[in-house]
Amino acid sequence: MFQAQKRFRTRQLPARLSALSAALLLAACGGGSDGGGSGSATGAAASAKPTVPGEPRNSEPTIRIGVLSSKPHLVSGDDALVELEKLVPQPSTDFSVTLNGTDVTDAFQAHPVTGRLIARLTGLKLGDNDLVAKFRGYRAHQVLTTYPVTGPMISGPHEQPFVCGYETFTRMGGQKLTPTGDDKCSVVTRVDYYYRTTSGGNTRFVPESITAYPANMAYLTVNGKTVPYVVRLESGTINRGLYQSAILHDVLNEPPPSPTSRPAGWTGGLIYPLGGGCQGGWFQQGNDFATLINPTYQSRGLAVTTSTLNVFGTNCNDQLSSETIAMVKERFVENFGVPDYTIGTGGSGGSYQSHQTSDNYPGLFDGVVVSSVFADVTSSTIFKLHDSRVLNNYFNDPATAALSYTVAEKQAISGYLQIGNIPNMSNSAGRLDPVVSFPSGVPAAQRYHPVNNPTGARATVWDHTVNVYGKTAAEGFALRPIDNVGIQYGLNALNEGKLGIDKFLDLNERVGGVDRDMKRTATRTVGDIDALRRAYQSGRIVDGGGGLASTAVIDLRDYNDQVVNGDIHTKIHSFSMRERLRRANGDIGNHVMWTKGASSAEAFDAMGRWLRAVKADTSDRTLAQKVRADRPADLKDACWANGLKYEEEQTAFGPGACNTFYPAGTTPRMAAGGPLADDIAKCQLKPLNPSDYGVIFSGAQWARLAAVFPEGVCDWTKPGVGQQPLAGTWLSFGPSPVNLLFDITGLVTQSVLQ
Repeated sequence: MFQAQKRFRTRQLPARLSALSAALLLAACGGGSDGGGSGSATGAAASAKPTVPGEPRNSEPTIRIGVLSSKPHLVSGDDALVELEKLVPQPSTDFSVTLNGTDVTDAFQAHPVTGRLIARLTGLKLGDNDLVAKFRGYRAHQVLTTYPVTGPMISGPHEQPFVCGYETFTRMGGQKLTPTGDDKCSVVTRVDYYYRTTSGGNTRFVPESITAYPANMAYLTVNGKTVPYVVRLESGTINRGLYQSAILHDVLNEPPPSPTSRPAGWTGGLIYPLGGGCQGGWFQQGNDFATLINPTYQSRGLAVTTSTLNVFGTNCNDQLSSETIAMVKERFVENFGVPDYTIGTGGSGGSYQSHQTSDNYPGLFDGVVVSSVFADVTSSTIFKLHDSRVLNNYFNDPATAALSYTVAEKQAISGYLQIGNIPNMSNSAGRLDPVVSFPSGVPAAQRYHPVNNPTGARATVWDHTVNVYGKTAAEGFALRPIDNVGIQYGLNALNEGKLGIDKFLDLNERVGGVDRDMKRTATRTVGDIDALRRAYQSGRIVDGGGGLASTAVIDLRDYNDQVVNGDIHTKIHSFSMRERLRRANGDIGNHVMWTKGASSAEAFDAMGRWLRAVKADTSDRTLAQKVRADRPADLKDACWANGLKYEEEQTAFGPGACNTFYPAGTTPRMAAGGPLADDIAKCQLKPLNPSDYGVIFSGAQWARLAAVFPEGVCDWTKPGVGQQPLAGTWLSFGPSPVNLLFDITGLVTQSVLQ
């Protein structure tokens, strides 16, 4: 089961339950008076007792508690950055703050910009902690619920085995991390300083050993100020992953950076890089990500942080990735304060994480800059990997050779502009095979084998996400949200006259499916109903109407459709993501697409302008409305070709310069009549109807078609089986405290008041 956190959206419940859910949510949140805010939101609970003789009884709030580093019920480690806002200006001797009964008033100091009181409170115990602030007869109370910094919080039980990677971590400049000796691959947190040389290299130095910077050190101009190119690099472990943060800090001339002392070289933006990949992304800590000491970041005064578990080649589980982002960003905020904005960025697997984290865990990213785009890992890649595998099996079957399929026919059946994509995607489907892609450190004795070790660890996307999908009762394998029952492969080609009837029939008679071990089957692949429901409810298949509705998006669309040997990063996926946003929100005003030409640096600059405009908007518009209204006027869809920029709305198909230069292929499922949104894992069926075809079948041919599809064929005009809106945001699959508990149908079953 999964558990919905406080940002549950009652509009997505069946109508008969919306009133009930709202009542339960109000009760679980303490009637709106006992905290539960998120990020920089504030919460206060009152017992209006005068605390000092002579002070008036005050039933109106005079002070408010805010937890800046995380949601109050999702605190990792033993510390949290807390803010107090005094709501009345008059001074009073009746002011105190306690944490679990211990006075911590002196830990607070005024923030130089907001004037609010800030403190990084330490010494929190696991579980619930009581923070109480008293001011002028009012008592505000906030519960802080903490979890181990090793996790988990919301992703569910940690998987085993788990291979440590810290001994070979690549981003330490020759230094070594020191293990703590626990069984979580933890290391001692350390801070190193590097300066950038005028020749472009990075040199580590010990600040205590010098009194002046080296002559070959580079300088940067940030916000009109000249600052030394000196980077504070923090390294450690969070949630079993290796993390780093990098920020400019003039260590010889500035005080240590803190939430109340921002370095001059930091302009307030935070970049969170997200790495690509997927195959082999399980059972490991990882040992690499792109270097954070990068002029693209530092020359703009941007801070940057990430983790090895945010590289999908290490961890192909967006739920665990989102949890890690929350925990790593929490550490950053505790160290340096709340950033003005946070941009998630990455290509391929990094785009999965950007979209899914934004939609499912709003507030972690304000904007995303993505490339080599996929909407999510489940639908955008696995649908076409599965379909390419069954097509590849069919085309390589000796029985198919006599049919002599042409290149044009294979293109029309698959939807790909290059038929090299069929074997390419089939090979990439190894991520669905339980024995193909184990990290090297996983002992052979612990690996799954269908005969020799049937209970061993399985190397698949499904099994890596088993906390969401659940297991089969018999084998304990992860359930699968993938299905091809009723799909008429090559339907569009048939109707467009590009494929003959007999080939169409043979294809659908013998294309088959795959079993849980990815072995070819004569019958079609049958999805697990529970997994299908959970995929939609939980956001494993991105909805677009959660946090993405209020997230600014710049899609740096590359172009790989004409790669002869195939490339998974085809153009159509950008438009599948865009179509989901349009369907969920009624518009795509928060989504900008630049095709072939713009750099990530340009996108960071544009996104920074966009997000600062949103932050400066003090109107009463919703955040989603602000994101659309405050998009810079010059930030428009465009493509680049032959040295020229063409500003025009980017569309999947149709006229225009951009589609002329960069035509899009589709996918096997779309070529079978599936929707542009590409989010139907298992279609609803309808009876065969001769009027659906642009050809006339003979009696014998129609009988063959009926035998292939005895229960009917896909009705793509209807939602998929189990398809439904996102059940809520900040859902939990772990031990974190909850407000509402859902079963796999998405209906409220009980309230949980903890």
